[in-house]
Amino acid sequence: MSDAMTSHTLPQSPRPWWSFGHVWLVIAGPLVVVVASFITFYLAAHGQDPVLTESSVEAQRDNADAQTRLAPAMQARNHAATGSVPSPAPQTKP
Repeated sequence: MSDAMTSHTLPQSPRPWWSFGHVWLVIAGPLVVVVASFITFYLAAHGQDPVLTESSVEAQRDNADAQTRLAPAMQARNHAATGSVPSPAPQTKP
């Protein structure tokens, strides 16, 4: 009777490591990070912003129309920095 019990409790040969699902979960995490880093590098290398030259910056600074278009943004920035409401601009009627 003891021979019958030992024959049923003998361990089977171990399975190879790649047949376990949790191993692939452990490998998949770092692998996804590596693939995402290569995608990020590609986007950073090929999607560069153009370099501004001094002449284009001076031309934009001299443009009076650009100053009037940015006036609301400048007021909001100053309001956020100081915390006080800007006084309304005086209106002149011709």
